[in-house]
Amino acid sequence: MEIDSDRCYRALSTRDARFDGRFYTGVRTTGVYCRPVCPARTPHRHNCQFFNSAAAAAAAGFRPCLRCRPESSPGTPAWVGTSATVTRALRLIAGGALATDDVDQLAARLGVGERQLRRLFITHLGAPPAVVERTRRVHFAKKLLDETDLPITQIAFSAGFNSVRRFNSAMVQVYARSPRELRRRSGAVSPGAPIRLRLSYRPPYDWTRMLAFLSARAIPGVEAVQGDTYARSVAIGEFRGTLRVSPGRGDSLVLEVGGGAAGELPGVAARVRAMFDLAADPDKIEHQLAGDPRLRRTVRSRPGLRVPGAWDPFELAVRAILGQQVTIRGASTLTGRLAAAYGESLQTDIDGIDRLFPTPGALVSFQGAGMPAGRAATIRSLAATAADDPSLFDAGASAEDFVAKLCRIPGIGPWTAHYVAMRANGEPDAFPAADLGLRRALAALDGGDVPSAVELAVRAERWRPWRSYAAIHLWTSLTAP
Repeated sequence: MEIDSDRCYRALSTRDARFDGRFYTGVRTTGVYCRPVCPARTPHRHNCQFFNSAAAAAAAGFRPCLRCRPESSPGTPAWVGTSATVTRALRLIAGGALATDDVDQLAARLGVGERQLRRLFITHLGAPPAVVERTRRVHFAKKLLDETDLPITQIAFSAGFNSVRRFNSAMVQVYARSPRELRRRSGAVSPGAPIRLRLSYRPPYDWTRMLAFLSARAIPGVEAVQGDTYARSVAIGEFRGTLRVSPGRGDSLVLEVGGGAAGELPGVAARVRAMFDLAADPDKIEHQLAGDPRLRRTVRSRPGLRVPGAWDPFELAVRAILGQQVTIRGASTLTGRLAAAYGESLQTDIDGIDRLFPTPGALVSFQGAGMPAGRAATIRSLAATAADDPSLFDAGASAEDFVAKLCRIPGIGPWTAHYVAMRANGEPDAFPAADLGLRRALAALDGGDVPSAVELAVRAERWRPWRSYAAIHLWTSLTAP
């Protein structure tokens, strides 16, 4: 991805927050790289070198700035088109793919060769996958040093390092300081005390409508919305507990998770970022969707509307099946009954949350709990497939492959598959064209008859590659003023 150096320098000179995370500036005289919003004195133009990503700046030998903290930026926006593979790869890396597998295995999950994947990364990010992973790991460790009271040894393993020695060496190599010298906080942490992390996003962000969407679909016993906070039970690795997400200072959300999750923090943070669509680029999405005159008004009247994600793809797929031909509230009630009957009980300090959502193995023998036999059979088929094939919901699959794979399960059609791809796999261009609500919303905008699914799909072509966002805008227009 080419960098416009003149434009970058203007953004740097004015500390334009709109460019935060879009590029990084390497300063030759100091050897550090900064965000465009860095409060330090603006360097001379001839001393600046601009990069697509923090990993590219690190690969060029620059160190992260300790004042503007590049690890706290909203992140580099996901690109589309030829870099769709890179977007899926970044999703897998954020989830810890390179902590257990090598680049060859990552490339295989994406259906490309290792050399091709490396070339794509260098083209779009300016650094190979291994450097991106190393930068991610070091940045996450620095974030934990700054924002938590976790012991340094625990931070080393939480960030994905295999030993404290390697952790210390990496931090000294990148920051020219040891972890103890970098730490801004002091004090002991109580065993099991909650861990709080700030998760940045690129504004605007419509938190009110995000929360309303999740509240209407919350699974009783598993999820709850209390005030301006979303809470739920979670199971990841060895951790069983709860998390809370609420608005933070500035352009960020605050994630609070039980202290027992320290070893799973990278995975928890990655899932929450995906769930709340924190990597989205609102300006870019609005520019594309507003190109449709009929959609322009609704898009511009709701800036910062995101695609609500899901903590667990299997959970969302089950809920989508239960939601076929029933109301949103009815689907939540049915899913709550299923969770109560088959989910593992959990003691929590959050009112209304007392269990985990059932695993695929627990639903292989699902009996229906009073729901139509056909839907119960579909859930059993989904559960059996997910239990036998851990890659069923692999984020490395393309949208087309993912939809086709789900549709092979009896009882799951394109609507359900696209809905799951949109919300569980973060596919920005998934689009359930058969949805009656979408068709009615478009009819209201056009002032005409309700279009067929085929007619809606044709109309939606001009919304690519952000059809998922168009769907959220259309759904929202049905209930919001």
